[in-house]
Amino acid sequence: MPMNVLLILSGLFFAAALVNIPLGYLRQCVEKFSFAWYFYVHISIPLIIYLRIKAGYSWKIIPLTVLGAVLGQIIGGRLRRRRDADG
Repeated sequence: MPMNVLLILSGLFFAAALVNIPLGYLRQCVEKFSFAWYFYVHISIPLIIYLRIKAGYSWKIIPLTVLGAVLGQIIGGRLRRRRDADG
């Protein structure tokens, strides 16, 4: 794979993760499976799709961006739990 392809793919992965960190943080403080919970989980999808299309990639890299989004949600949730545990 050429270097610029790796840079773009890693950029998409990290963009998906970074967008989802604050959303995972906010998701952690609402009731599970409530409207707000679903909102925080899914609101980043249009942005991630837009970035993927603008980068010129097809649906084949969706698993990569989903993995980044899930990672961001997990990191954000853990940050919130750590903050709540500390006081």
